[in-house]
Amino acid sequence: MLHSMNLSLRTAIVSDPGLVRTNNEDAAHAGERLLVVADGVGGQPAGEVASAIVIKNLLPLDRAPIGPDPLAALTGALAAANRQIAAAAQSDPDQAGLGTTVTAVLLTGDQLSVLHVGDSRCYLARDPNFYQLTRDDTFVQELVDRGALTPEEAHRHPQRSIITRAVQGGELVPTTALVTAAPGDRLLLCSDGLSDVIDDDAIGEALAQHADPQQCAEQLVKLAHQGGAPDNVTVIIADLLPA
Repeated sequence: MLHSMNLSLRTAIVSDPGLVRTNNEDAAHAGERLLVVADGVGGQPAGEVASAIVIKNLLPLDRAPIGPDPLAALTGALAAANRQIAAAAQSDPDQAGLGTTVTAVLLTGDQLSVLHVGDSRCYLARDPNFYQLTRDDTFVQELVDRGALTPEEAHRHPQRSIITRAVQGGELVPTTALVTAAPGDRLLLCSDGLSDVIDDDAIGEALAQHADPQQCAEQLVKLAHQGGAPDNVTVIIADLLPA
């Protein structure tokens, strides 16, 4: 019988308002087994409220017993957050339209449960390869899928940040995936403040060049700044180590 290996996470997190925005509507968490990036939509204060609600509801999964189905635990916590966001929108006219993206990874043993809504991303670097584990819920990604745009054109498209799905209190079916991790894997979770500005080649290069997670995260934010950083930039680096 094959035994799954227990892995642990060594993480670093940097969240930066960028060079244009005064407030940071991103929220993020990097814990012992839970990684989350949520990028609020709907303008201030609504975006910040929505991203904070998602983090607050997912946070207990970092500590509490998970049960046999970690993906179900993640989607259940997100459903609770979605109901709270609906209630917040109804109770306060200033918060109408509030919502957030979410990209979350929960490590159990050597299994990564990945949950995704919107255009925050999760990448996996597994030497020598580099993959995007999530697919953007965006207008331009739909055009790429139909063959109407190349990925390079999508990256420069003026409407690249229009998202087609968000956690906004309405009906919600997140995209989920289960990935078997290996020691030496490196995960990157980021808001579109990084991926809209820096292309995948540069991201992959930074992940490969900086062994220290904190230095790597800081370098990625620096690259976003060099690219003008028009949006909040949030970066989580997580290295998978034998427990």
